[in-house]
Amino acid sequence: MWLSSQICPLHSAKQRNNLERDVTMKGLYFQQSSTDEEITFVFQERENLLVTEDNFVKLQVKACALSQINTKLLEEMKMKKDFFPVGREIAGIVLDVGSKVSFFQPDDEVVGILPLDSEDPGFCEVVRVHEHYLVHKPEKVTWTEAAGTIRDGVRAYTALHYLSHLSAGKSVLIMDGASAFGTIAIQLAHHRGAKVISTACSLEDKQCLERFRPPIARVIDVSNGKVLVAESCLEETGGLGVDIVLDAGVRLYSKDDEPDVKFQLLPHKHDIITLLGVGGHWITTEEKNHKLDPPDSHCLFLKGATVAFLNDEVWNLSNVQQGKYL
Repeated sequence: MWLSSQICPLHSAKQRNNLERDVTMKGLYFQQSSTDEEITFVFQERENLLVTEDNFVKLQVKACALSQINTKLLEEMKMKKDFFPVGREIAGIVLDVGSKVSFFQPDDEVVGILPLDSEDPGFCEVVRVHEHYLVHKPEKVTWTEAAGTIRDGVRAYTALHYLSHLSAGKSVLIMDGASAFGTIAIQLAHHRGAKVISTACSLEDKQCLERFRPPIARVIDVSNGKVLVAESCLEETGGLGVDIVLDAGVRLYSKDDEPDVKFQLLPHKHDIITLLGVGGHWITTEEKNHKLDPPDSHCLFLKGATVAFLNDEVWNLSNVQQGKYL
């Protein structure tokens, strides 16, 4: 989920020239306490370096989305440091390019996600980034829209295209469809010609999903905890089950044994397995708490179904980091 977004003021041509000449500028960083309980945000001065690497792009930031900082992943990657740059989803204008840059040229409007090992904070006037982390921004998309949707857009496309090979005529269950990730996934699924089923966690979410055009095949209201997701999906698909499930978390225990209220609205892992069709794909965001028992695995085997893990950072890790991660 996006916590907030901040758009930097537009600069005139004269101001842009000044940006290229400025020796220092301020960027936003966070510092984590030794107990990992408190995070402090600070502005630090940093040098406005020239583009020296062949494949790097110098970018004037127009908008930067502030997303949650995954401190656990940073610790796993052994990337903890005194100060870590803040803001990775950025949109802006290319100021300069390295000698081997082939996709961009000065004045191009671009959007992208800074890699985890980036030394530059997105919350800064100018950043340097490898060209492979950027794409051209569509002309009719605003700066804030571009920076605010790029992460969930990449996540949704990865889930539907790479992990589940979505095609026309397939049925897709998208959990919590009114979320930022869910709304983008629904639109991508409709664009591919899929039949979409979604869950709503509140009356407001249900009304939002019912306004989608083209319409969602079925909106399942789980806010009162009485509607069974598996039964609704099987009914909608004539008992065949859905081809693809994009979860928003799963419940490992019964509702009575689940201490956290917010988890009580999530489907049980057995429900997900039950509603999957033959050859189905379960795309999950649960990284550690899946706990598939042997009977669960056997049921998935009988259906020829697969479970894939949606890692938010899989495209943003450098090659060196991926090697460490694996």
